[in-house]
Amino acid sequence: CVITNRENRTVNVVKNASILKDEAGEIIGAVETLTDMSEIVRQQEEIMTLRKTLHLDDGYYGILGKSPAMQGLYELIENVALTDSPVIVYGESGTGKELVARAIHEASPRNGFPFIKVNCAALNENLLESELFGHIKGAYTGANRTRIGRFEAAHSGTIFLDEIGEIPMATQVKLLRVLEEKEIERVGDQQPIKVNVRVISATNKNLERSIIKGGFR
Repeated sequence: CVITNRENRTVNVVKNASILKDEAGEIIGAVETLTDMSEIVRQQEEIMTLRKTLHLDDGYYGILGKSPAMQGLYELIENVALTDSPVIVYGESGTGKELVARAIHEASPRNGFPFIKVNCAALNENLLESELFGHIKGAYTGANRTRIGRFEAAHSGTIFLDEIGEIPMATQVKLLRVLEEKEIERVGDQQPIKVNVRVISATNKNLERSIIKGGFR
């Protein structure tokens, strides 16, 4: 854990405690020891930095570049990966937004779980809703079996919503519920299903302009 010493400096420590009992087995106290780990933590951080520098020849999670601008991007990805907040990646078509999204996932604690991509521009409204949230058998013509959606498939991992600016308004409303309540409903069902996913979106559109025009929530 981390404590603050008398000089108001942060110190990384390992705490160990032993319970003291009397002859009857009753707890009468405890002995706690604190071991200063600051130097070991500093050395580990230096090693991680060196590894990143040495591996840049092979790319940073598939992203190539060593310029100061790219180094700044890698640092930003590292910082964002430590949080669990929704992220949106802006950029023109072909600039590698999916690579950035995947790098955030790989650098995060969720990297052992699925990374699921959805191209929001490739599907019409009805198909997109079923793709995102799944459907039950008989929900619509052709739905001859129950199918889980991409959000359920990404449980504990990350879902990447590419071209988020193309999502229809009706689907945006349902997506808002996912962000606020952390739950979905399959098409044709009213049973809420809890999901634990990190949402990363990407667009080449100016969403602030779309919001002003009433085309995006």
